[in-house]
Amino acid sequence: MAVASSSLLFLNSHVLSSSLPFPPTRPFPKPQSWFLLRAKFRPISLSITRAVKSDVSKEDIVIVGAGIAGLATAVSLQRLGIRSVVLEQAESLRTGGTSLTLFKNGWRVLDAIGVGSNLRSQFLEIEGMVVKSEDGRELRSFRFKDEDQSQEVRAVERRILLETLANQLPTEAVRFSSGLEKIETSEKGETLLKLNNGNQLLAKIVIGCDGIRSPVAKWMGFSDPKYVGHCAFRGLGVYSDGQPFEPRVNYVYGRGLRAGYVPVSPTKVYWFICFNSPSPGPKITDPSELKKQAKELVRNWPSELLNLIDISPDETVSKTPLVDRWLWPTVSPSASVGRTVLVGDAWHPMTPNLGQGACCALEDSVVLARKLANAINSGPASIEDAFRSYGSERWPRIFPLTIRANLVGSLLQWEDPIVCSVRNNIIIPKLVRLGPIMEHTNFDCEPLITQISETSGER
Repeated sequence: MAVASSSLLFLNSHVLSSSLPFPPTRPFPKPQSWFLLRAKFRPISLSITRAVKSDVSKEDIVIVGAGIAGLATAVSLQRLGIRSVVLEQAESLRTGGTSLTLFKNGWRVLDAIGVGSNLRSQFLEIEGMVVKSEDGRELRSFRFKDEDQSQEVRAVERRILLETLANQLPTEAVRFSSGLEKIETSEKGETLLKLNNGNQLLAKIVIGCDGIRSPVAKWMGFSDPKYVGHCAFRGLGVYSDGQPFEPRVNYVYGRGLRAGYVPVSPTKVYWFICFNSPSPGPKITDPSELKKQAKELVRNWPSELLNLIDISPDETVSKTPLVDRWLWPTVSPSASVGRTVLVGDAWHPMTPNLGQGACCALEDSVVLARKLANAINSGPASIEDAFRSYGSERWPRIFPLTIRANLVGSLLQWEDPIVCSVRNNIIIPKLVRLGPIMEHTNFDCEPLITQISETSGER
């Protein structure tokens, strides 16, 4: 299969002018023909473009990483009339893993880029949460809409989310087996990307969406994420005859140990077990050993949790260390260097204690796409200004959430029996209020299709 065209940045035809920093080669379809265009795309299982070895090729916008951040950024840009090339080191979409919980800020972004309705139809809406002690005693329960009528919470399978996003893009947009090996800056200020398949790309704009161990972030001067002292087992229980749980998040708190499980669909339930550990320990890939260790941690806890572990397909069970990176003002590198910028975990890895890692990556994608689209007509200097503006706008949002997620995890991982008793008998039952805890899920996001109409002058 042939590789994509080397010039993939374009706006609607009336914007095509000599003021563009890199002239487009063909017009983007009119908004009203968008759904006709989508109908021509093949399913993602067939949409695999493999890079062909060649000399240095030129691209306008290159996104490194085809995870949630990378695909959401590519779709956001395309909604605004801007094409990009997405590089993915794996041979296909990395659809392993379990699920992730999206709150209303995540759903507003998915609505803005046009995939929210499709995803909603496949996953249960979670109505509330219940907190229990390790002996099964209920400590507190909440209903989300009692605290915030606009709240929306669903656990989404990572595989389906990635495939849904990828299917919004043209076949040639994602290039698999294209891992980043080295980054260099050319004399003209462009970025040379050397790939492990032998290809080289000279990019005018690079967007790093390559996760917590991001080579792009390392090249920009960021330190490795820091281990926070906890690891997590995760899995996805499958009930072929239908899962038995109410649509709510179930949390179980112990001493230095906690667990949770939440219905994803009529037949699937996501679960996790988070435990303290002085080091991440050796990497374990044997599913039977992972299940054995997970069950040993909670052997005297509610039997429904143990059963969930037993019925989880091997490919869904994993163990990962929890890490984050704090973006200290004036100390940490900025989100961008020249015309290279970071999005999602590549910039701000955070622990999952607030359920905001994926939500914030989605927010990043639409904020960056809007700023980049507005800057393109003003030349390279304006693009760099747009990236700085993106970093300035997103940092006050990201930095406090990263710290807050870390502190919440530390508090929930208490080991002292007296402190845990105070937590279970006073703090959770009498002091915790859900409303203030979930204020961070407020995020305004207008549909990107509206932005196309305003930009193109069409009504």
